[in-house]
Formats: sequence, C-alpha cells, structure tokens
Amino acid sequence: MSVECFVTGGTGFIGQHLVALLSAQGHTVRVLMRRPERLAALREHVASLGGNAAQVFAVSGDLQRDNLGLSHVDRAVLRGARIVFHLGAHFAWGLSLQQSRAVNVEGSRQVALLAAEQNSRLVLIGGYMLKNHQHLRNIGIDPRRPELTNWPAVYRKVGGYEASKLEAHFATLQVMAAQGGEITVVHPATVCGHSRTGHILEGQPLMELIRNLVQGKLAAVPGTPEHWLPLVSVDYLVELVAACAFDPAMVGQELLALDDQTPNLRELLAQAAHPLGVKAPKHHMPLRLMKLLLSVRPIARLLNTNVEALDFIQTTRFDTAAVEQFAGRHGIAKPDIREALRHTATFVNAHCLGKDIQ
Repeated sequence: MSVECFVTGGTGFIGQHLVALLSAQGHTVRVLMRRPERLAALREHVASLGGNAAQVFAVSGDLQRDNLGLSHVDRAVLRGARIVFHLGAHFAWGLSLQQSRAVNVEGSRQVALLAAEQNSRLVLIGGYMLKNHQHLRNIGIDPRRPELTNWPAVYRKVGGYEASKLEAHFATLQVMAAQGGEITVVHPATVCGHSRTGHILEGQPLMELIRNLVQGKLAAVPGTPEHWLPLVSVDYLVELVAACAFDPAMVGQELLALDDQTPNLRELLAQAAHPLGVKAPKHHMPLRLMKLLLSVRPIARLLNTNVEALDFIQTTRFDTAAVEQFAGRHGIAKPDIREALRHTATFVNAHCLGKDIQ
C-alpha cells in the first residue's frame, strides 16, 4: 500500500538512500528543499540508488524559518503525509551555539509541531551517543531529567554539533509528549557507505577519516586497542528506519542502529587501507594527548581533524540485542561491516579523493 511520506534532510547521504528505498517501495515521498529547483538532480540521484524518481516531489521550505517556511498550499498538501521522517541537520565541526541550535534544535521543534498538528507519525534520526548514558552524565546530562541540563555548559564541553543533536532529541520528545504525537527514534552509529557499492557522499565523517588515511595524515591510531568508532552501513540503516516507520509496535520506542561487529579503530583503519594499497598506523596515541595537539589550530588544519570528532571514538560497548531481534522480525539481513568498509574505501578512492561530489 502506497503511503504519503514527508522527509527532511532528503538531499543528504542517509536521506537520498531513504528516499530511494521508500520510493522503490511505492510510497510517495515529498522532500523539504531550500532549493526546489534542484528536484531533477535529486531524482537523478534517487534513480541511481534504485529508487523510483517519479514518486519523489519537492516541498519548498527551510528548517531555519518559522513554520519551516511552508506555504499554505504546501501545508495543505503535507496534511496527507502519514509519516514524517526528520533527518535534516546542520553537520559541521566548530559550529557556534547559535548556528547549531537554529537548525538542529529549533528546526526539530518545528518539524515535531508539524507532525503533531497533522497527526503524522514522526520518525526522528538521533545518534548513538544518546545511548551512552555514562557519556551523557559525564557532560552534564541526566537522561531521566534532561530539563535540568545546563545546555550552554554542554555546548562548551562537546561543541555545537554534538550538543545540538543531544538537545534536539530531548526537545523533540518534549514537544511530542506535550502535543500527544506519535514518535519513533532511530539512533544510528557513524554511517558507513553502502555495503555492496560503497556509495558515500563528501563530508561524511568516515569519508574524511579515509581521506586522511590516504593522505598520510594519520600517524597514529587515536586512543587504545579498546577504542572503536561504531559503524552501520547506510543500506542496513535505511531499511531499519523504514521498517520502524510502518511498525505499530515501534510507536514511542527507540532503536539503536549499530553494528557490534565493527572492529576496533586500528583494525578499521587497516581494513580501509588494504584495498587502497596504503599503510595504516599501528601505534596508538592517547586521546588526551591528541585532543591537546588538536587544540592548536595549525595542527588541526594540518591533520584535517577537529577535536570534536574524537568524542565519537570510545570504549563503550552497546547492547544490540533489540536491533538484532527487530531486523530478524522484519527479515532485514545485516551486511558484513568489514566488507562494507572495504567497499566504502574503494568508492572514496575512485570517486571522492581530489574530486567534488554533488
């Protein structure tokens, strides 16, 4: 059965793959776009990813504007959307509190209000750091009492991007609870490329890591042998997101989309280096020392690494029983993450290094 869907962030990496999947399943997908004249290009990307471009439409709007900048006509059209997928976010390191809040927090509130007002189910894309409760407590967030959080202090500790994603999560839950709306949250790990094609877009954290590896900017492995960067392949992730959206049992639930077979960071780098014919670092550097070095801007620029990115490298292991059971119940096969990583490295080498991806 075809369902009307509304997607924010549909032109991004995860968004393109989700729009492709939803449209291939026969659903009508309306994508919030600041520049709707680029719909033809989006349709072309969606088709290349196996989607049905004829099922994809643009809605003019902006997460930074009041009421998402939607016209009365578009708001009327969107009332037919049974599901709202909110993937839109401003991703960059070094964002100020004001810059990151404008899109990631206030924009999320606007999307939540829209979904609640028109009785659409909201599927929110969060992040796996929200499931690391010890990390949250360390930076001043009590997950049971988020309203007590000193958010400016959190922004100072972890930077604009991570702090705004954390604040947006709790702000969205608050709006949906107050409005009585239906919500499902999916928390992805760092997103790897497609498990078979390796497809990934410019600007993704893993792509930047591979770029630094190829350019010899990784002289040491951050952290210890216990440190890792949890991954999930983009195709597995969007299958989980789509299945969550249509599963009545997932209303009011959260799902951690993370592959516990992700190797530690040293092996991850080795797996990525192998198909590229480059050497991966073998020696480790303590995170505290690396953060100290990266606090010096010329060094950070030279190594093409921001200190904020190091918070996502950790030793915490996560319980993935729920996602394994969910995937099994919906017949979603989990790809081999090492193979996905190798395909991603090959794709980056062939399509991204020294080139711009539109």
